[in-house]
Amino acid sequence: MEHDRHLSQLSALFDRHIATEFVQKDATETIATMTDDPVLCHVPVMTGGRGKMEVENFYRRHFIPAWPDDVEILPLSRTIQDDRVVDEFVVKFTHTRVMDFWLPGVAPSGRVVALPHVVVMGFDGDKVSYEHVYWDQASLLVQVGLLDPTGLPVTGADQAAVLTDPSAPLNELLG
Repeated sequence: MEHDRHLSQLSALFDRHIATEFVQKDATETIATMTDDPVLCHVPVMTGGRGKMEVENFYRRHFIPAWPDDVEILPLSRTIQDDRVVDEFVVKFTHTRVMDFWLPGVAPSGRVVALPHVVVMGFDGDKVSYEHVYWDQASLLVQVGLLDPTGLPVTGADQAAVLTDPSAPLNELLG
């Protein structure tokens, strides 16, 4: 019973951290959910920070203000272990702002994006100690119009559709 309560608390801490980013949009509150020496790494483009000052600066200057107003997070699955939560979800939004944390040097495209993600969030006690965030950068580039998928083994928003719509076709790239 105690173990189940601990896992439930980790899930709630994950949700609180995400809410400070996407609902409250408050870097100070976000960093308050983290340890004194957190690590944040957006793996495909190696953005984020190490240590409280770098991570807070990243949230304040690059991450939180860059999200368009129509951002939605569609949960898919969650796995909880003793000291980490692994969350799978789709982020949907219209690319109306510069998002240098994902697309450094890229102007807003005005295109709708639906992008699957996996976040591995580690905890030290009741604080976030690290976040490793994964997505398919090729899919993002296809969706904002920077990569033509013709002849390449890459897809765009179809990745999100195959996870959220049971009638979405599989094996389209096999021909």
